[in-house]
Amino acid sequence: MRSVQHLIRPVAIIASIFLLGIAAGCSKPVDNPKGNASSSAASSQRQAGSKLGDLSEFRSIAADVAVLVAKNDLPGAKTRIKDLETTWDSAEAGIKPRAASDWHVLDKAIDRALAALRDGSPKQADCQASMDDLLKAFDSMKG
Repeated sequence: MRSVQHLIRPVAIIASIFLLGIAAGCSKPVDNPKGNASSSAASSQRQAGSKLGDLSEFRSIAADVAVLVAKNDLPGAKTRIKDLETTWDSAEAGIKPRAASDWHVLDKAIDRALAALRDGSPKQADCQASMDDLLKAFDSMKG
C-alpha cells in the first residue's frame, strides 16, 4: 500500500506536465474557411508574416518598454519588461517548435534587453540600444 502512495505523486506530476505540454502546443490559430478573397489574402499575409505565429502581443510589450526607456523611466521599463519575460517564457512550448532558430534570435534579444535593464546601474543609452535591437528582431520576423 505504501509503495502505491509513493508512486501516485510522480505519475500525477508527469501526467500534468504532459497534459500542459499538449495544451500549450495546441495554440495554432484557426483559419476562417468561409472568408472572402481579401480576408483570405490578409490571413495568408499574417500567417506568412512569421514562422513563429502572431508575435504582436510580445512586440507590443517591447514597444511599451522602449517608450519607458526613451522617457528615462528605467525602473518602470524594468518592471514592464518582466511582463515580456513571463509572457515569452510561458509561450515557449507553443511557439519554439514552429521555428526554433527564429525563436532563439528573439530569445537572445530579449535576454540582452533584460540584462541591460537589470544591470546594477543601468544606462539609458545601453537600454535604448538593446530595445532598438529587440524591436528590430521582432520586425525582422515579419518576413
